[in-house]
Amino acid sequence: MVWSAERRVEELGLVIPDYANPPYGERYATMKAFHHLGRTLTISGITPEDRQGTKVHPGRVGENVTLEEGYAAARYAAINVLGLIRFAVGSLDEVTGFIRTLTFVVVTPEFTDVNLVTNGAADLFVEVFGDRIGRSTSAGIGVSSLSGGNVFEMIAEVETRTPAKEIDA
Repeated sequence: MVWSAERRVEELGLVIPDYANPPYGERYATMKAFHHLGRTLTISGITPEDRQGTKVHPGRVGENVTLEEGYAAARYAAINVLGLIRFAVGSLDEVTGFIRTLTFVVVTPEFTDVNLVTNGAADLFVEVFGDRIGRSTSAGIGVSSLSGGNVFEMIAEVETRTPAKEIDA
């Protein structure tokens, strides 16, 4: 049987947001949701928020957010990345590889386990896409603040099966 990320999402019971309705917005900055050039799809910065803007575990890891809550927030942001991938290319099954993720975690100066927070996103991608497709090169950076008080933000770059029909949205 051929691996299907879409089937795996169903098996895991994940609820993937629909970024087509309403369209991905510019709540924080003048930006586009994604850029698709050739077979490379770059997803704009995504935070752990629902479509109404309710934040998951806002704050600072090591102060008012636990490591476990930070991990959950990273996982939630990764689910949002899946929604933008679907919006951009129509199906998660179009992804042939995760190229890179860049993550930011709001932490206290003493908190040094940024990687354990960002694993919330990395682990989800492996659960959905499998080890070969879901693993990426990555960097996790501890920061003092993010837009809107979010605890986590990530940018993702994936390779797609089909080259872009439209450049971006």
